Amino acid sequence: MKPRTIEIMDTTLRDGEQTSGVSFSSSEKLTLAKLLLGELNVDRIEVASARVSEGEFQAVKSITTWAKEVNLLDRVEILTFVDKGVSIQWMIDAGAKVQNLLTKGSLNHLKYQLKQTPEQHFKGIEESIALATKNNIKTNVYLEDWSNGMRNSKEYVFSFLDFLANQPIRRILLPDTLGILSPSETFSFLSEIIERYPDLHFDFHGHNDYDLSVANAMEAIKAGIQGLHLTVNGMGERAGNTPLASLVAVVNDFMPGIEVNINETSLHKVSLLVATFTGFRIPANKPIVGANVFTQTAGIHADGDSKNNLYFNDLLPERFGRKRKYALGKTSGKANIQKNLQELGLSLDDDALKKVTQRIIELGDKQEQVTAQDLPYIISDVMNSGANTQKVFVKSYVLTHSKGLQPSTTVAVEIDGETFEENACGDGQYDAFINAIRKIYNTKTVELPKLIDYAVHIPPGSTSAALCETTITWKQDSTEFVTRGLDSDQTVSAIKATEKMLNIIQTQQ
Repeated sequence: MKPRTIEIMDTTLRDGEQTSGVSFSSSEKLTLAKLLLGELNVDRIEVASARVSEGEFQAVKSITTWAKEVNLLDRVEILTFVDKGVSIQWMIDAGAKVQNLLTKGSLNHLKYQLKQTPEQHFKGIEESIALATKNNIKTNVYLEDWSNGMRNSKEYVFSFLDFLANQPIRRILLPDTLGILSPSETFSFLSEIIERYPDLHFDFHGHNDYDLSVANAMEAIKAGIQGLHLTVNGMGERAGNTPLASLVAVVNDFMPGIEVNINETSLHKVSLLVATFTGFRIPANKPIVGANVFTQTAGIHADGDSKNNLYFNDLLPERFGRKRKYALGKTSGKANIQKNLQELGLSLDDDALKKVTQRIIELGDKQEQVTAQDLPYIISDVMNSGANTQKVFVKSYVLTHSKGLQPSTTVAVEIDGETFEENACGDGQYDAFINAIRKIYNTKTVELPKLIDYAVHIPPGSTSAALCETTITWKQDSTEFVTRGLDSDQTVSAIKATEKMLNIIQTQQ
């Protein structure tokens, strides 16, 4: 039996942008559109609402220009309104060819927001569809608040669908606008509609207010839905929309006979890029794309992984372009430490391993975070080798920041007993500092890793004098690693984190 393919429409650039505090620039929208359609292989993307702003117009124009060049224009969609042709003209000017027309899917919305009768509303919709058709624009129709419509005004919904069944449209889009549906309701409502209108194409658009969006999407598929609307990282208004990565994994692992066209290995990459563009950080425990989801913390789990993969499930990190990691802390145990030592190409005898394990447990009890890159220093310390593991010292620095002048730094660094001094400017004090450091290492023909993430953490409720922790993620070749610094001054804490990075690089050298 041939698998049934579910069409995926990604609405990160439209509905996902309704996440509080999030706004994509024109260039960011174009970059993500290219990744979503080209690399991730999403079937369709909804990229904007008509008439919002000049910036939105320019963003859509850049996307449609690119999409037309690569023959993907029919996969780019715009949210439009029943507005006597204003949205249609906006689309024509922007070069778009598919409208998702927003209409009222519940009698409550129709009566109290539009203050219209169903007949008046249907007439306006018919005129909007006719105008779109005249201008070679294809139409899909959203039934806003459809889920409440099915609960409270089902007769209205069916009269609306009877009307739409005779219109020249491609798809009917059924949103759970307020995220109210349970899985059983989702299945029941959609089954009833699909059975009554077997020749129409229906999409389901879920929201995650009760954390049921993935479960509801599964039930929608079981009911016979043909398309789903998702967002990267589950972005969207209130609690967000159905998350793309989770839904793809669920379909691939739990729904035989169903398939999606999404390229799993690109999910994490696109997720990180969206997080970077929006500043909307991914929770560490978020399924599929979170930092911790392929990290074993308990030592017994790491031990089991070495014995016939006892703690593996079907969510293998390699599917998503990721690697399994083993955390270091008070619950790690020897197995976790051995896994990290293997990654570093190191080995210890049983006695040394016990000592290192005990030291990591002690650090964990003090709430200190330990990474794989800390292991060589811990080993040297507990083995009393007599060798000073720190080879690089930031001996002194002068940080200047004056209004109207570019920040600058003079820094002195001791490397293996030899002192180097440099001065540099930058966009900020830390940027000036790292530029000076790079000057020093350029003379030594050593390539420093690239800074890919910089995060500052201050305890909630703290005063301005509180200690802050700066966490910096570095990338060297294909390897990523993290260093941390702690100080009451944010820039100094970043310098301390950088000093740790320099020692790691020196150890590798």
